[in-house]
Amino acid sequence: MKVNGRHYRTIWTEDDAVVILDQTLFPHRFETRRLTTAEDAAEAIRVMRVRGAPLIGATAAYGLALALRADPSDMGLLAAREMLAATRPTAINLVWALDRVIARISPLPLARRASAAWDEAGRICDEDVAINATIGDHGLGLIRAVAARKRGAPVNILTHCNAGWLATVDWGTATAPIYKAHDAGIPVHVWVDETRPRNQGAFLTAWELGQHGVPHTVIVDNAGGHLMQRGQVDMVIVGTDRTTAQGDVCNKIGTYLKALAAADNGVPFYVALPTPTIDHSVRDGLAEIPIEERSPDEVRRIAGRAGDDVIEIELTPPGTPAANPAFDVTPARLVSALITERGIMAPTAEAIAALRMAP
Repeated sequence: MKVNGRHYRTIWTEDDAVVILDQTLFPHRFETRRLTTAEDAAEAIRVMRVRGAPLIGATAAYGLALALRADPSDMGLLAAREMLAATRPTAINLVWALDRVIARISPLPLARRASAAWDEAGRICDEDVAINATIGDHGLGLIRAVAARKRGAPVNILTHCNAGWLATVDWGTATAPIYKAHDAGIPVHVWVDETRPRNQGAFLTAWELGQHGVPHTVIVDNAGGHLMQRGQVDMVIVGTDRTTAQGDVCNKIGTYLKALAAADNGVPFYVALPTPTIDHSVRDGLAEIPIEERSPDEVRRIAGRAGDDVIEIELTPPGTPAANPAFDVTPARLVSALITERGIMAPTAEAIAALRMAP
């Protein structure tokens, strides 16, 4: 996607370094950061300089390649995998990317491992771009059908958290159909949930939609149901960090409540995802998916712009306890369909099993 007229991916390489956009500074500053060690990559994932399941996976793959430059032995490989895998436990793409790189380089001589891992990480990035573009093509049909019924009025789409190009290598998952529709001349308008406590909607989704010229409005997290009751939401499209073998969806905290409101108001609730985000080893999302508990300071404090300065302020009374589960699980029964690079599919065990068996 473009920033100030220049095309960017969220991660790329320069010489022997990996370069990322430091998303902890958005939307107030646009800066890049160089990663030269596996520890750099792990820190970037842990503190959310990069975030979003596909981008976390891509960064972890490059982190493993950086680790192998220092120590290509089996012990070094497993130690790096353990360190990187521990950074964010919920997103399945993280472990998927690490294991894919390991499968590629394990049979190779030690001297070839680092370069092969580097190449495999690059392939993961390129594939992510192609996958997300195709997700956009499939989701475009859903938006086009609503637009035909509305006869020129904007299609109102609600999204939660950031499942945009900032969460992937390019295009995004939930935003890919939106960008495709906007670029095709279909009038769309996006309701952007602020997504407390890290405000990925207000900080990131609003920023990238604005950069691309997509009409949007930021709303507080609890406004979605109100808008649905009044017929101001035509569809909900969200992303996911892990989807189970029977179609349960684990996404940013608050997604479950949006799905409940959508079901109560007859609003289609779609989940856009690349198929590597499906965890075929898990069936019951509520019982089996580990939910990351992040620092309570993310709830108690917030960063913002004051004049030319970016400052952090405290929101709660001093010493107030806070809980900060980062994700929740939306049962498959509340999901209208899954939008994948392989097409639009039902959120059922049968459809997901057939997808796994298909060539």
